[in-house]
Amino acid sequence: MFGLVLSVMTVVGTMILGVVLHKIGYRGSRRMFACVAVVSFCLILAGAVVTLATSPAGAAEAEVGATGGADNGLAYVGMALATGLACIGAGVAVGGVGSAALGLVGEKPEAMGTTFIYLGLAEGVAIYGIVISILIFSRLG
Repeated sequence: MFGLVLSVMTVVGTMILGVVLHKIGYRGSRRMFACVAVVSFCLILAGAVVTLATSPAGAAEAEVGATGGADNGLAYVGMALATGLACIGAGVAVGGVGSAALGLVGEKPEAMGTTFIYLGLAEGVAIYGIVISILIFSRLG
């Protein structure tokens, strides 16, 4: 329960801080935004881990020897991280490759096929993340 409260308070605190800074007219730098995002992500992740690791049902099942509880919860967190981070990486890659491909096709229209190959390779990163998630899900019993 403490982990859930920690996660919720992190989100609410970050939103309140953003509203207050916006009201006073503060224009922060990208470095400050990145620091706040990293700290918030770490606190939310810590709250999720604490919530999943300290559940009474998970502890009772672990003593009996059954699978589930905290193990399954952390597996779901791993699945979400694998898919989410892979899709974010693929989005960044497709953004960079796509803009370069449009510039190339604008100057040399015959290079259209080559640009599709590069875009497909960049999009493959997301597919790898989904495959890892499916493999983790298949191991859950």
